[in-house]
Amino acid sequence: MWILRIAVAGEFLGHGVFALQGKEGWFKYFETFGITNPDTIVTMLLVVGIMDVALALLVLIKPMRPLVLWMAFWGLWTALIRWPFGGDPIWDFFERWTNWGAPLALWYMLKK
Repeated sequence: MWILRIAVAGEFLGHGVFALQGKEGWFKYFETFGITNPDTIVTMLLVVGIMDVALALLVLIKPMRPLVLWMAFWGLWTALIRWPFGGDPIWDFFERWTNWGAPLALWYMLKK
């Protein structure tokens, strides 16, 4: 259980910090959905970054099933925005299966 909690926290902490830094490489994913203003994108990344870091800390302190399930859905969404929506190769999607698979496994383990 702790291995999954640490893995999920690490993934969300890493992505959260990148979002807080306004990772420019992620701008194209917003642009895919018509969000092109850099200030808007940076603001949205700030919100996402704060949420991701908070969830990373929470999963270490006290994981809650609804929030962990949200993490699985969010991880799936961030994988999907690379392919097919973001135009990246399909392998970028496969590479990110753990972004939703680890939180989903943790969610499953928490029901016991």
